[in-house]
Amino acid sequence: MDAIILQILNGLDKGSAYALIALGLTLIFGTLGVVNFAHGALFMIGAFCAVTLNRLLTLSHQVVDETRTDFLGNPLKVDIPYVQDLFGEAAGATIIDWSVPLAILFSIPVMIVIGVVMERGLIKHFYKRPHADQILVTFGLAIVLQEIIKQLFGANPIPTPAPEVFRGSLDFGVMLGFDPNAIIYPYWRLVYFAFAAIIIGAVFAFLQFTTFGMVVRAGMADRETVGLLGINIDRRFTIMFGLAAAVAGLAGVMYAPINSPNYHMGMDFLVLSFVVVVVGGMGSLPGAVLAGFLLGILESFASMNEIKAILPGIDQIIIYLVAIIILLTRPRGLMGRKGVMED
Repeated sequence: MDAIILQILNGLDKGSAYALIALGLTLIFGTLGVVNFAHGALFMIGAFCAVTLNRLLTLSHQVVDETRTDFLGNPLKVDIPYVQDLFGEAAGATIIDWSVPLAILFSIPVMIVIGVVMERGLIKHFYKRPHADQILVTFGLAIVLQEIIKQLFGANPIPTPAPEVFRGSLDFGVMLGFDPNAIIYPYWRLVYFAFAAIIIGAVFAFLQFTTFGMVVRAGMADRETVGLLGINIDRRFTIMFGLAAAVAGLAGVMYAPINSPNYHMGMDFLVLSFVVVVVGGMGSLPGAVLAGFLLGILESFASMNEIKAILPGIDQIIIYLVAIIILLTRPRGLMGRKGVMED
């Protein structure tokens, strides 16, 4: 039972990332009808927003510390971050330690601007083009963004630590009545799951309970009729593209301590996220979230040594195998709508 609970926790962790990326993909497809293969790159850029803020906060200058000497007895030169000069040593150290959560505030405007520029500068010209054209141009854009990040930050992963208070592990088993050390799970992965749940809930609440969201949902169902009512639906859809980019960016920011950011991490998640979208049903937001967590849990169980001993390599293909089975039995996905991508 403890192994099962541990794999469920691992699945929720993976599923959180899949669900957040798939949610943004589905928002873009549902509003604009665009298959955006550059969405994984937005996840990557979000992770590098965390890297960038950490580097900005750790910018420093050298001062001579008379209280410390080297082996020759000369005073040592030490690096003092500018943020400590501004806020004091203790407060400055705390700000640096919490750079990843603070990167949430830093990344939101950055990702919205990037999303709006992408949509206005390139993607709007492909609204009425075939989906194959959209895939090719957005995949090309993803490669360009990936190479830009590689040029700016290098090819090696960049460790981005979580705040010190979340670097340990929680004895989750004790909370459920198991023996001590039966189920040990990292704090930050639990934080990531809780963060994903909040973001997913906020997106659904925004679409369901705000006037802006109601208009967007109406535009997703019947764009022409909403336009005839005098509503500038194109502007709202552009804003939604920016918000979808922000969702992907936030997913990347909080994932940075789990998987050190590297230039190809967007591509690593992109294909899996598209499988999630297709399994959940193209254009279905609840389907994207459901499929994200479902496939994350299945992938986690398939990675167990007991399962791999019986079916070697199953952890590498389980998501695609499940996708094939679901699409053979439900061609529109778990919660897909009739007519979506069926023209």
